[in-house]
Amino acid sequence: MPLPSLSTLGVLAVILPLLYIYTASVSQTRLPMLRGKRICLLIAHPDDEAMFFAPTVLALTRPELGNHLKILCLSSGNADGLGEIRKKELVKSGMLLGLAREDDVLVYDSPDFPDSMTTTWEANKISALLNSAFGPRPNAQKSSSDNLTAPSATIDAIITFDSRGISSHPNHISLYHGARAFISSLTRGKPGWASPVDLYTLTTVGILRKYTGFLDIFATVMSLALAGPGGGSRKSDKGNPGFLVSVSALAGGRESYGTARRAMTEAHKSQMVWFRWGWIALSRYMYINDLRLEKVKS
Repeated sequence: MPLPSLSTLGVLAVILPLLYIYTASVSQTRLPMLRGKRICLLIAHPDDEAMFFAPTVLALTRPELGNHLKILCLSSGNADGLGEIRKKELVKSGMLLGLAREDDVLVYDSPDFPDSMTTTWEANKISALLNSAFGPRPNAQKSSSDNLTAPSATIDAIITFDSRGISSHPNHISLYHGARAFISSLTRGKPGWASPVDLYTLTTVGILRKYTGFLDIFATVMSLALAGPGGGSRKSDKGNPGFLVSVSALAGGRESYGTARRAMTEAHKSQMVWFRWGWIALSRYMYINDLRLEKVKS
């Protein structure tokens, strides 16, 4: 099979970025997005928000959407003794990505959730933490008619990793199961009621797609088209979209790959070892996020 000529490669080097720029522009104005919601981005380690979820954070913090997004991180990433430094880096990154206030970044540092490549965190402990942070406030006395009262929470949506955790990291995967357990608990004993919190998870893709950078936009669009109307998922009981796709511009403006890159290189300086540069340049998650609505039963 003959190799493409230099002229062909030159044409592709111009056309492909232009197609991406057009797609990013269209997606930022036409694709479904959460509006006026209280949202928790649930992550395992400082830098997860930049390495995996930057396009989502940049999109959801657009001022015109009226959302209030908080980041809840269940460890300080202290495996190398840098926990206090990494907490501060997470705050700086969150502000670069569009959070309203520094206190919208919450880090829960507990021996229950060690930063470890070999440890699975207990779903019931994650659920209990989420319930204490965002669940209904307990009444002094429970009424016999509690099951007739609509379930409540202080957030409208949780965004986290899916069941494969993007990188198969057990801490990431634990968040998926813990978030599901929390949402299920909100409607336990309340038959017929819908959960007050929707769960969106970041889609894990294969290794070839993971490292195609902005070029993965074409595979992402194709996968949504093949999934059919609604991206293969109906709207939630609250009427929220069945999928969320965030595509950042290549350069210029707040909602861009350049901002995501700065969140790593300027905020998470302690993590900028050699292989991080490869991730920043090649990972599709620095440019594109697609999230799916999870159906959770009580």
